[in-house]
Amino acid sequence: MKEEIEHRKNVLGPKLKEDLKQARELGDLSENFEYHAAKRELSRNNSRIRYLQMMIDTAKIVDVGGEDGVVGLFDKIKLYVEEDDEEMEIVLVTTLRQDSLSGFISKESPLGKAIMGKKVGDRVLIKVNDNYSYYVKIVAVTKGQDDASLKISEY
Repeated sequence: MKEEIEHRKNVLGPKLKEDLKQARELGDLSENFEYHAAKRELSRNNSRIRYLQMMIDTAKIVDVGGEDGVVGLFDKIKLYVEEDDEEMEIVLVTTLRQDSLSGFISKESPLGKAIMGKKVGDRVLIKVNDNYSYYVKIVAVTKGQDDASLKISEY
């Protein structure tokens, strides 16, 4: 995140400011699409810098270690979903790295919260809401680590 902030401040920021300056010189600002687009991009860049800085300022160190066979952060977990009679594999990640369509499930999701700290062989109730819940069985846990290859969510 610090690298992205530095890039946005030192490389992208000056370029976007120059683009805005050039667009401003094109004339009437009320009908100048290039000016409004350049202004919007500069604003997005500044918002992203603030967002990343807030993430750094409020970050908490999480111990991703743990004992074998116990579900923890960044572990690959094989689950048996009883109601579907099939297995699925997920990786438990932080909220900023979730991508449920790719199998990266947030530790804050109903599934993530329910299985965190559970062991291989445990049958766990996943309560999605007051009207729907289901059971999973933890089949296998492969210890993982945060290798920083997962993209951080935009906002």
